[in-house]
Amino acid sequence: MLSLRLMRGARPLSLLRRLLVMTASAGTGFLLLAAVGHALGHPQDTSAGLLRLAWCLVPLATAVHLSVEVSRTETGGQSHPGLVVAGLGQAWLPVLAAVSTGVTCLLGSGIALGAFLCFRERLAGSMPLPVAGIATLLVALPLAGAAASLFALRPKRRAATASGLPWGVALIAAGLAVEVYASRWTRPAAGTALPLPGGLGAIAPAVLVGWTLSAAGLVLVGPGLVHFAGRLLAVYRPGAVRLLAGRSLQTRAPRVGRPLGVLCAVASAALAATVLHGSAARPLGPLTGLGAALMLACTTATVCTAAAESALSRHDTAETLEDLAAPGRVLRSAALLRLAAVLIVLAPVTWAVAQLAALPLPH
Repeated sequence: MLSLRLMRGARPLSLLRRLLVMTASAGTGFLLLAAVGHALGHPQDTSAGLLRLAWCLVPLATAVHLSVEVSRTETGGQSHPGLVVAGLGQAWLPVLAAVSTGVTCLLGSGIALGAFLCFRERLAGSMPLPVAGIATLLVALPLAGAAASLFALRPKRRAATASGLPWGVALIAAGLAVEVYASRWTRPAAGTALPLPGGLGAIAPAVLVGWTLSAAGLVLVGPGLVHFAGRLLAVYRPGAVRLLAGRSLQTRAPRVGRPLGVLCAVASAALAATVLHGSAARPLGPLTGLGAALMLACTTATVCTAAAESALSRHDTAETLEDLAAPGRVLRSAALLRLAAVLIVLAPVTWAVAQLAALPLPH
């Protein structure tokens, strides 16, 4: 009840973030239920239904990541005076955030159930619905989001900036090596290829392993690349604007670097998927398009949420500049420099990983 009261009295920006989480939960829940509906409508092909359900784990992971980022932004690591008066201190903030995340995702799952029932005839035909299975799928995202939020917001020591850079580079190199080596098996033997959703064809399992390793590497190198972009801005006699932008990027690299790394991983996968889409025999299916749009929307919203929270944490810097009578264009110029530096560093890395990932694919 306390979590519901906090959600009802939240600010408009907080409600907007919760609405994004609820929308992501609704879209993911609909994909899960659609996979079950396809399995019910085609009982003779159980492997295809299980494969569709397995591919739904990717948008589910991006939705969970968004919910964790929203929970981290709303808590802010500080106790609220009202909660302290009620006897709920700093230790209870992760619990309340996890419960709020679970309730928000559960509302989205309810919307997904309503949409699935509207399209039931198209997705599942006249087959009876397994109530226990559908209920399990609908609570999967709320439970995962609540557990991930509770784990991410637990008290922990501050990690060093760019600490995962060597491991990330190693994972990317290993993933690309596996993909290039798997190019010999772009046409694997019958029964060994892994079908992709939406009529995108099939790939060797080794290629999927390489993609996974490269994506994990991009996530790990995100903070290090953002920190490197900040150092580039601050080299060779920087002026006030360049120094402000560079130091700000270096300070906030652990906060915004990981979401940017996830966005780079999704973008590189999308670029590689365009190669498959160009060689596919049929157009992209609607559910596959929904899943791809959901992944891009969740990762973009996660980056925007982290960037907005980072901007709020720079109020002290803005007030100091105002006290020094600095013009308002200083902060705007610094923000544009940060954006340009991040794009200059991350865009080539994302493009290069996508191009190398597309090598073993049929063109």
